[in-house]
Formats: sequence, C-alpha cells, structure tokens
Amino acid sequence: MNTSIRTRALTGTALALAVSTVLTACGGDDTSSSGAKSQDAGAATPTAPVRDPLVATFDGGLYVLDGKTLELTRTIDLPGFNRVNPAGDDDHVVVSTDSGFRLLNATEQTLTGIEYKGAKPGHVVRHAGKTVLFTDGTGEVNVFEPGDLGAGEKPHGRTYTSARAHHGVAIELGDGRLLTTLGDEEKRTGALVLDKDNKEIARDENCPGVHGEAAARGEAVALGCEDGVLIYKDGRFTKVDAPDDYGRIGNQAGSDASPVLLGDYKTDPDAELERPTRVSLIDTEKAKLRLVELGTSYSFRSLARGPHGEALVLGTDGALHVIDPDKGTVRKRIPAVGEWQEPLDWQQARPTLFVRDHTAYVSEPGRKAVHAIDLDTGEKRTSVTLPKGTNELSGTVAGH
Repeated sequence: MNTSIRTRALTGTALALAVSTVLTACGGDDTSSSGAKSQDAGAATPTAPVRDPLVATFDGGLYVLDGKTLELTRTIDLPGFNRVNPAGDDDHVVVSTDSGFRLLNATEQTLTGIEYKGAKPGHVVRHAGKTVLFTDGTGEVNVFEPGDLGAGEKPHGRTYTSARAHHGVAIELGDGRLLTTLGDEEKRTGALVLDKDNKEIARDENCPGVHGEAAARGEAVALGCEDGVLIYKDGRFTKVDAPDDYGRIGNQAGSDASPVLLGDYKTDPDAELERPTRVSLIDTEKAKLRLVELGTSYSFRSLARGPHGEALVLGTDGALHVIDPDKGTVRKRIPAVGEWQEPLDWQQARPTLFVRDHTAYVSEPGRKAVHAIDLDTGEKRTSVTLPKGTNELSGTVAGH
C-alpha cells in the first residue's frame, strides 16, 4: 500500500484561479564533500530501457533518471506546470498536465497515448492494487488496475462523478468500496462511501476543508480536516479532533507497517504561508492524535514513510528527520541538503522527498541536484547535477 502525498492538486493556467483552495529559493551547501559520488548530467539519448526510473519536473519538461545511478537518460519537453506521481507498476508514472492526466512509460522514456482529459487534474492515489485519479475541474473519479497499462491502451475501469466539482480525493478499498470527498468550489465538508455499484452506503460531513488522504495498517483511511482528521475503518467514520480549534492537517503519509499516520499540522488560518515546526501522528487504532516538535519547518513535499514504517520529514534545516511513529520521538537526523526556505507560491520549486524501498531521493533545486540516500545507513550513495533545477520528484513504484 502506498498513497501519494498529499497536495497533488491543480495544474496549468487554471491554477492561478484555484490556489485559494489548495495548500499553499531553495539554496544549500555543497554536498559533494559527503563522500557521495557526484556527476554532471547531460541529456543522453535513450538506447535501452532505464532501470527503476525516477521522473523530475522542471519548467518546461521532464527529466527521466536511472534510479540506481541517477544518470539523466532523457529530457522530455512538456510545457506548462506539470506534476508527477507513481502509476502503480514497474514502468509508468502519472503526469498531471494542462489538459489532464497523461501516462508516461518511464522505463521506455516516452509519453504514451493514454490520457484522462479534464481541467485541474488533482490527487493520484494507489491502494489495494488500484490507482485512483481525481479531476478537480469536473469532480470525475477514474479507477484502473495499473497492471493493465502494459497493453498500451487506456485501461477499462470504474468511473464516478461527484455531485459537484471540487478539489478532492478518492481511494478504493480492497473490497471495492470507494471513499471520496464531498464539496464544491466554495467549501469542502467531508466524505462518502460507495459500494461496488456506486451506491452510497456511508457519509460524514464533519470534516471542514477536507484535504488529502492516507491509509494505514488494517486499511484504516484518514482524511485531513481543518480541525483534526476523519478516519474510515471497519465500515464507519470516526472523527479525531485536533488539540487546537484550528488544527489543519492537509497532507498525510501512511504505511502498511504501521497503524500510525504521519501528517502536517497548521494552526494559523489567516497566515499567507504558515511554516509549521510540528507534525502530527494519527493512531488509527486508538483514534488519537499527537504532535511532534521538529525544531525546523517543512513543506507539503516533505512527508514520506520508510521501509519499516518510520515517519520521514525533510526539514528546512536540510536534514531528513526520522521519527518513531509509536513513541513519537525523532530517532535520528540524516543530512540531506543545504538549508532552505519554503517559497510563498506553492508552485515554486523547493526540496522534495520521494522514497522507494530503502532509498530516499531528495531534490535540491537551488543546486540543480538530486541525491540518493540509504535510509538504513544514512549514507548518501550518489548525487547528480542536472541542467536545470527541478520541482517535483517521483518514480515507478509497483505494489500497494
């Protein structure tokens, strides 16, 4: 199980009109002295499929990198503000573009003809062998099996259209129930659950500003609210209140190895950009929430989970903070990039964390760099310098 973090929302020119509904440069020290292998990358001509590919966005296109060496294997021109998420198999990545969701065969380093058209393509969620796309501009939900992408044609899958278009998210559970958010262009209020035939079987509207989702061990799913989280487990909703009247959780990261979810935490509803220093840990078994002080701020692209269920936060101090989700303590801090500050505009580049297996990939756009860090040893295995600084970073991830 692996769900995508969490502000994967609007794209293209429509973003300027929709930023108010979404979450809201970078610089750093030279990391080549860490002992990691460093290289300058040019746009190599692809001659063979790339291994465990990574995909990074930059202004005007995509970089495809070899996941082992970080070698830049291809540059793909793609105008506009693009976003990337794993599609759920060994080969593909979902690219959110001006026109909708497009599928990139990252192994073959080519954009396919598979596209889910619609304004403001938003969240991409992988769970229980299914991938779910939510298109904010239409409220349309598309569900497909990532294994079907190998045929090269658009998969036949489930569809559902929300009563009103909104910045939302959906996830399909193992038994076919579909959990999807409720809202419109003005406000978002909660979620409903549909059976296999898209018949409503549960609803809860006690989650103002609902945003983002994550799934924990035991298939407990949490949705972020402006005053806590809404958990759906064993066929019923449970609200977990934040300790503050306004305690917004908008981005979460879950793991099959833990019943505890990692979330952000903000307390100022009037801030142009709040730079929080606390994260939230949501215990889905006990329906309790606790806060952990990091001593540094972070951004919505800073949250991930490690191979053993550990909670990971990339701080603006340049360190990767490794948190024990059960004890709520920071176990260690791994040097990753130089110090940085989150920009006011959420579309602007900032260091991004992407985790696959035992490796944390961290971008450092201020230095046009991407680093690969071994989560077990804390060692920086290799780094690459790219022609341009990158924004989002993702890759292929099979399994859920």
